[in-house]
Amino acid sequence: MYDRKLLIVVTGMKQLQEHGPAGAVFRRFGRPHNQTLLEAIGNPRRDAHDAHQQAEYAARQREHQEELRCIAAQHKAEREARRPVCANCGAPFTDERWKTIEPAGWSATRETHPHLCDDCKQRAITAERQAEQAGPEHQEHDQAVPEHETGRWFSRRT
Repeated sequence: MYDRKLLIVVTGMKQLQEHGPAGAVFRRFGRPHNQTLLEAIGNPRRDAHDAHQQAEYAARQREHQEELRCIAAQHKAEREARRPVCANCGAPFTDERWKTIEPAGWSATRETHPHLCDDCKQRAITAERQAEQAGPEHQEHDQAVPEHETGRWFSRRT
């Protein structure tokens, strides 16, 4: 039971008189401190059982941690599959950009270019501003050239 080893437990009469037989007055050779008699003698079968229980608990903990890692990886993959991409360049949106285009509520302002990434959005806004600035020049040119009226009944007769 003790792996072919001899168990030696000692105590002194003074310690027994001071603390009694139930106190931590027994010293098992090979251990650094006094123990109660049951702790000093030990129970090899209980120790083996406890070691087995600890090993099973550790295995269950490892399985649980692995399961949690798998679930987290699956959630991450699902989230990445839902991540929008830019309609212009095809780049995936950053987390900040994705959060910006998500509807926040009725009173929140709407995103002007929800289908574009930040870079493409900036280019689109710059192009729109340039078109607005160049707009009056094009309107004057359009007004100077009269449009040919088509589709009216009278214009066909002439």
